[in-house]
This record gives sequence, structure tokens and C-alpha cells, in this order.
Amino acid sequence: MSPSLDEILRNGVKEKLARDEVVASMMVRLVGGVEIARIARTAGFDTFYIDLEHCSFSLETTSQVCMAALEMGIPAFVRVPANRPEYISRVLDGGAVGVICPHVRSAEQAREVVRYARFAPQGDRSANGGLPHLQYRSFPTMEANLALNRQTMVILMMEAVDALEQVEEIAAVEGVDMMLVGTNDLTSEWGIPGQYDDPRVAAAYERTIAACRRNGKHVGIGGLASRPDLVEKFVRMGARFVSTGNDLAFLQSAAAAKAKAVHALSR
Repeated sequence: MSPSLDEILRNGVKEKLARDEVVASMMVRLVGGVEIARIARTAGFDTFYIDLEHCSFSLETTSQVCMAALEMGIPAFVRVPANRPEYISRVLDGGAVGVICPHVRSAEQAREVVRYARFAPQGDRSANGGLPHLQYRSFPTMEANLALNRQTMVILMMEAVDALEQVEEIAAVEGVDMMLVGTNDLTSEWGIPGQYDDPRVAAAYERTIAACRRNGKHVGIGGLASRPDLVEKFVRMGARFVSTGNDLAFLQSAAAAKAKAVHALSR
């Protein structure tokens, strides 16, 4: 018996968030092979996202990794380099189950992102048969598009002062699933890069969490891999998606620890 659409399109991240559970994610910037999907799954991550904003992967490479993730049962997102339909629709067509859009500064921009990421009637994403999400099976277009709309996640980066000042309006935009706070860019705009203990950081999370809670949206934590104390604090406040760091940082940290341990033997 062939699997149903809901079985094929199952999104474990959406399910965990719906249960108010914390989602662990990692960022991919270095490893462009399908191995990274298996590594993330074996390590116990709930999801990972490819950071096209800050790496040179091609769309083909990105799609190959996303399709491997689909087969392994770990949802893969993509942070696009620009909030344009030629990026958003193509990474979604290529196998991503969600899109992360950087530097959204207004509700108007948020509505544009939703329009590019969702099929009618929620948006105007171009219909495309034979998607890898559907295992290249054939389904009625209307049924498939509505199911994809339900399972695809639209995540906005809240990393600009303008966005923070309009966070209530942005969080109210229909079709947005999550706001991911970009702590590094936010502190940079304030002129205090890396000063995570500044009271404005906690206030930004508090305001974003409150706005999202009122509108049935989720909140993610970004840029705080070096501060597990703050991650715990903001999770307790209500954030439920945690970006833990990237593959390059993980490799560098583990390699440095091994080298240090060996050099210590000669002392």
C-alpha cells in the first residue's frame, strides 16, 4: 500500500514544536556532502540548516544534501542569501522542508517571503510536479500543494533593530512559523557586537517571545553557541528552537582539543 501524503511529508520539527518541546539544530557551512545529513541525524539533532547566506555551496549541492536528509528522516532547512523567489522557491523545490530568511525588517517584507514560499491560496509559489518531498510520486496538485503548505516552515530572522521595533506586526503575519533571533547581527546594529550580557539582548528575546506567543508562532535562538547559560535562560523564557553552532566550529573545537591533549603529554 502506498504511503499517504501526511506520512510522506511528516515534519518532526513541526511536531516537536507543537508539543512545546525544544528543538536542537546545527548549521552547515563546511561539509557539502550528503554525509552531513547522516552525521547530524546520528549526533541526535532534530534538524539542521544549510547557511547559503554565509557559504559558497551551489543550489545543486544544497539540494543533494536536502534530499539525503529527506531519505534519512531529518528535516533540513536552508537559510537563503537573499529573500527573493529565485532562491526561496528553488531551495524548497530542491528538497528543503523550510526556509530561513535573513534581515526581514518589516511586516511587508514578511508577507513577501510567505508569498514566495507558499502555494496558493497562501502565496503564489509556482506549482511544480515531481518534488523530492513527495518521493517523486504523483498526487493531485491541489492536494499536494495544500499538504506542502502545511508542512513547509517559514522562518524569519529577527536580527535588525527595525525588525525588533516592529516585532508585534511581523509576528502577526499569517504563514510565518517562527522568528529566529540573530543575536550577533542584532548586537552589531546596536554597536555592541558580541556583548550578549547587555540588557537589550534579554529584552529583545522577551519582546519577541511575547509577540510570538500571542500569535501562535515559535521563537528560535541564534548566535549564542558560546553562551549556554543564556540559551538556557531564553529557553526557560519560551524559545523552543536552538541553533547550537556550525560544522566548521564543531570540527575546529574537537581538533584543537585533541591537539592540545597530545601536546600536553610532553610536559
